[in-house]
Amino acid sequence: MKTRPNVITAAVIDDHRLVVDGIVAHLRARDSGIAVMIAETSWAGLLSHRDFPVDVAVLDLNLDDNIAIGAKVRALAAAGTHVVVMSRHADLASIHGAIRAGALAFVPKTEAADEIVSAIRSAASGAQYRNAPLTAALEVMSTAKDPGLGKQEQRALVLYASGRSIREVASEMGTTEETVKSYIKRGRRKYRELGIDLGTKILLRRHGIREGWLAPE
Repeated sequence: MKTRPNVITAAVIDDHRLVVDGIVAHLRARDSGIAVMIAETSWAGLLSHRDFPVDVAVLDLNLDDNIAIGAKVRALAAAGTHVVVMSRHADLASIHGAIRAGALAFVPKTEAADEIVSAIRSAASGAQYRNAPLTAALEVMSTAKDPGLGKQEQRALVLYASGRSIREVASEMGTTEETVKSYIKRGRRKYRELGIDLGTKILLRRHGIREGWLAPE
């Protein structure tokens, strides 16, 4: 499909067709300067679409595919697509995960449809869309301390939090089980020094979801 110059090309992805159709209808019913090129209900459908990549993807946070939002945002960024995340959950953990992954906007599904229009326009220019939920989340994030994880420590924590065993993590990282145990132990200690307890695998997984390492259940 050809578009006019200066028109923002967009994709809308949500696993509920009714939601997709509603957003698409709203965007097409007004002179928004946004051309919806892709309207899909799955991540695979987006990536395989003939019009991918687009300028901006409006992506549901909790697509039922067990792929972490961080992986999706990074894949879209690599293709030159900015991301607006939408979700029925507007808690700080959900917003943190999306923004830390690189999304430029977070729009709760309880908001008016015009919020999507504003978020798409902002994202298309490469700017964060500072609506009230995002502003509140960024204020909290600005006071959060960095544990200072090394790359290998973080990778070991992410893999272990995803449900893999120590042996499986070691195999994937190409190292020994003892080395993996050391990475995880050091990572947990660094978080503990910030007052964050990741002493059990359940706590580690919850933290991984908050940080956008893992897909929400």
